[in-house]
Amino acid sequence: MNNDQIAGKWKQMKGEAKVMWGKFTDDELDVAEGNKDKLAGMVQERYGKTKEEAQREVDDFFSRY
Repeated sequence: MNNDQIAGKWKQMKGEAKVMWGKFTDDELDVAEGNKDKLAGMVQERYGKTKEEAQREVDDFFSRY
C-alpha cells in the first residue's frame, strides 16, 4: 500500500492504531496523517524503542491493510 492509499484510509485505520499504541491521543494520530515515517518516529519517542523496532512495528501494522 502506498502513502496515498494509506492517507485515504487513515481515518479507518486510526482506530486500530489507537488499539495497538494506546498511549497516543486521537489528536496525535491525526498529526501522523497515516505517514509511516511520522508514526514510526512517534512510536520510537513515546515507547522508547529503537528506530528499527518502531519501523518494524509500523510496517507490520500497515501490512495488515
